[in-house]
Amino acid sequence: MTTPYWADAAAVALEDWGPSATATQGSPHMSGKVLSVNADGTSECGIWSCTPGTRKITIASDEFCYFLGGKGAYVHESGEEIPVFAGAVVFFPAGWTGRSIITETLTKAFMSRGD
Repeated sequence: MTTPYWADAAAVALEDWGPSATATQGSPHMSGKVLSVNADGTSECGIWSCTPGTRKITIASDEFCYFLGGKGAYVHESGEEIPVFAGAVVFFPAGWTGRSIITETLTKAFMSRGD
């Protein structure tokens, strides 16, 4: 068995994941790279990046995020605002619903897990 590993997250070549289908302002475009997926598909981890814009989001599975760069905020439907920037750590529980407002291309390392 080989342990999934990237020595330098900034050097990982991200794949084009396309424009956000839930954009409400601007033209946010996503890219990323999956480092590992659990054998049964219930969890995955990797790097995700998105250009500036606003989009509606619902987090389908519990997701832990460590933000590597950029700036923005997540705004829960209740009005709670979570500012994000390099070094910020956030845990989104499954079902979290709100908006992502990205003002500077945002990049995060993530781990998501489902049932």
